[in-house]
Amino acid sequence: MIAYIERFVHDAAAAAAAESRPPDYISDSSTAIDSSYINADEDDASVSAAGKDFGGLRTAFPAAVILPSSAAGIVSTILLASKSTSLTVAARGNGHSINGQSMSDGGLVIDMRSLYHTPSLLSLGNSYFVDVSGGALWEEVLDKCVSEHGYAPRSWTDYLGLTVGGTLSNAGVSGQAFRFGPQTANVAEMEVVTGKGETVICSETENSELFFGVLCGLGQFGVITRARILVDNAPDMVRWIRLVYATFDEFTRDAEFLVTRPENSPSFDYVEGYVFVNSDDPVNGWPSVLLDANQRLDPRHIPPTAGSVLYCLEVALHYRHRDSHSAIGEVVEGLLGGLSYLPELRFEVDLSYKDFLLRVKKVEEEAKANGIWDAPHPWLNIFVSKADIADFDRTVFKQMLKDGIGGPMLVYPLLRSKWDERTSVVLPEGDEIFYIVALLRFCPPCPSSSTVEVMVAQNQEILLHCKRRGYSFKQYLPHYESEEDWKQHFGDKWMRFVERKQRFDPMAILAPGQKIFCRTQQL
Repeated sequence: MIAYIERFVHDAAAAAAAESRPPDYISDSSTAIDSSYINADEDDASVSAAGKDFGGLRTAFPAAVILPSSAAGIVSTILLASKSTSLTVAARGNGHSINGQSMSDGGLVIDMRSLYHTPSLLSLGNSYFVDVSGGALWEEVLDKCVSEHGYAPRSWTDYLGLTVGGTLSNAGVSGQAFRFGPQTANVAEMEVVTGKGETVICSETENSELFFGVLCGLGQFGVITRARILVDNAPDMVRWIRLVYATFDEFTRDAEFLVTRPENSPSFDYVEGYVFVNSDDPVNGWPSVLLDANQRLDPRHIPPTAGSVLYCLEVALHYRHRDSHSAIGEVVEGLLGGLSYLPELRFEVDLSYKDFLLRVKKVEEEAKANGIWDAPHPWLNIFVSKADIADFDRTVFKQMLKDGIGGPMLVYPLLRSKWDERTSVVLPEGDEIFYIVALLRFCPPCPSSSTVEVMVAQNQEILLHCKRRGYSFKQYLPHYESEEDWKQHFGDKWMRFVERKQRFDPMAILAPGQKIFCRTQQL
């Protein structure tokens, strides 16, 4: 429906007055939002949901939730905000931010899921692409591309219940990134609505400053309404393998060997890794390595010299139905032949490509059933240089986190050359190889505030520890409270980031939850 500004302004002004704030005033009541919208007084549940996120660490409730049916609805929303003195606009996908990044306190939240349109496949030259809306979930892209066309994007995230626009605004990292780069390295074109309310088609060669700015841009320069993603022929099956290591040195040496294989030589299609506790703890320990209910980790095969934690290298090889098991086995054994894992602690299964990519979906279903999914998730994601990762293991994994965190502790290598630093991404200084560390904490259902506070405090302790030790590191999915912290985060790229903000969102209307810039008055 068409929701006219005059009605919205009255509601927003009333809410502002109730909070003793100067009300925004917009005199032009002829402007309209080409969307249906939900005001706080009309649907408290929707506004309440938009004021929370997956992290569960903070709340910030908007004045209204906007449900656009097209990019035009987003244009109208931003133009509405620009006519006020303080309204801000946040694009919210599936609500999986951790620290309120997708929130707009007292402003407007755009529900990007309402923008979903069926993905469409197209051929350009010798390549195939899929056009998807910014509000599409990656699991929807997977289902449409693979089931109907036999194609699939090359780079994924581990969890596919995330929107396309959301991951492209950050990077999008999983075990394929060593081959194809993050998801942002696999985008050919985007349609973006800027903070000035302009709809712009951009690519590497057309409006390139906006294109590279928006990718990994934390939502600061525009709202991604459509993306054109490079796709390849989808495999049928995956051999999924987990290998246990007793020492970090052997684990990292083998992981780095696998991600730096020559371009045209045999290689796994996916390489990740994680740390787990050397105990029978069902969540943090040995059982976390098993891929099948019939598998068992025999601790007698763990060397007595092993420490408080062990390491798991996780790899996967794609193949076709027509490929023989003997041929697949030969490739696998050839790749694993020189590795230093504990040979008796190797676990593997074969499953469909779709089931492999949706492996976290099963975890989600179980977590929702037992209440863990809706509990807070004080996650911490950081990039650490190769030069510092061994010390990080000695001081953080083996000491601070030796009892686990109630969830996965991912650590695996990435390649700098696969990332385009023309985007807004910030990587640690150092060698070609750097590591992602993802501490994915899960709280028990209905945790006490002190339980969550302890987890958050430990995250801060880890970040402070990294600073004190002089590590070259950067937060991935960053969260800071001050401009000074953001300046330090971006380093020598800060001025480029500021210039892009001034060019594409000069009033700082977009993504206020990131807490990078403050809303300015009318130009």
